[in-house]
Amino acid sequence: MSAETHPVQTLTITAPDDWHLHLRDGAALATTVPHAAASVRRAICMPNLVPPVTTTAQALAYRERILAQVPADLRQCFEPLMTLYLTDNTSPSEIDAAMASGVVRAVKLYPAGATTNSAEGVTNIDHCTDVLAKMESVGLPLLVHGEVTHAHVDIFDREKRFIDDVLINIINKFPALKIVFEHITTSDAADFVLAQGKQVAATITPQHLLMNRNDLLVGGIKPHLYCLPVLKRQSHQQVLLDVATSGNPKFFMGTDSAPHATHAKENACGCAGCYTAPFALALYAEAFERMGKLDKLEGFCGVYGARFYGLPVNTDTITLVRTPWQVPTSYPYLDGHSLTPLLAGQTLNWQVQTDAPQTADLPTAG
Repeated sequence: MSAETHPVQTLTITAPDDWHLHLRDGAALATTVPHAAASVRRAICMPNLVPPVTTTAQALAYRERILAQVPADLRQCFEPLMTLYLTDNTSPSEIDAAMASGVVRAVKLYPAGATTNSAEGVTNIDHCTDVLAKMESVGLPLLVHGEVTHAHVDIFDREKRFIDDVLINIINKFPALKIVFEHITTSDAADFVLAQGKQVAATITPQHLLMNRNDLLVGGIKPHLYCLPVLKRQSHQQVLLDVATSGNPKFFMGTDSAPHATHAKENACGCAGCYTAPFALALYAEAFERMGKLDKLEGFCGVYGARFYGLPVNTDTITLVRTPWQVPTSYPYLDGHSLTPLLAGQTLNWQVQTDAPQTADLPTAG
């Protein structure tokens, strides 16, 4: 679908939340937390640290480290929502502790070896039966990185195989378990989510809406477009655009923004992940406008995720303005290193309105 004949110049929507975000830890937080806090009101913070966040006590400590890096003027505007990293040895009692904490909002399933810092993930979902039963009974959502890791399975088929081999079995055994199928990348995943009850939802990243595997591979491999799950065919991209912009509350914003130092991305064995946190809303606006569906952006970014998690929808708003600006070529990161964002140096048409002129360093959501 083509963009509108008379383009919208401003768009005021409910302030957004990011339901899938990587902040990392230690010195990285000095960069990632201010970016996130200026861009969204709440963020589901991923637990794949080194070592991973496997207990409620660790999640609470991590939350304090995050909050310590929130700029003073944003401390009333940003709330980190914590998650636990599911392992073969996670206990039902840990789920009780998570619920009692009031800040742990989900548990993350990483198949062992599927992505960054997932070596301690689940080796066999059957090891987690008691934990999943407890989560189902107390209403704590399961977030899934939906790929199998078998070496013989083609990387472009791993999401579909996860549905067939793992996810269907989880849903059959635990039909009331709330599940977020994170960063879906295929029509198979979109169709699967659509076919399930209201307890199953999905997040979609900006890169999977704006790009496909041609962008990654044609003319040479682009390391800053490499993420997991990997970008798929254009036909899959189109289905993701269709469902994201449909107004169906099963699909909502989850950037999977993942920081890696530039030298680690531009490497013979580069890291997987795209960094989009400072300007993700502008990227989503680009995608929705291409579909002529800017009117659906508010639900996707600011409403549906909160409702799925049983949280109040934000009461404040942000305004996007059509003002072209250039994505920074890099951000300072980790003691003299740099962090290259997605679409570095390229022009975006949308930005969040601020009291001051937009800077190249940090788009804000104020």
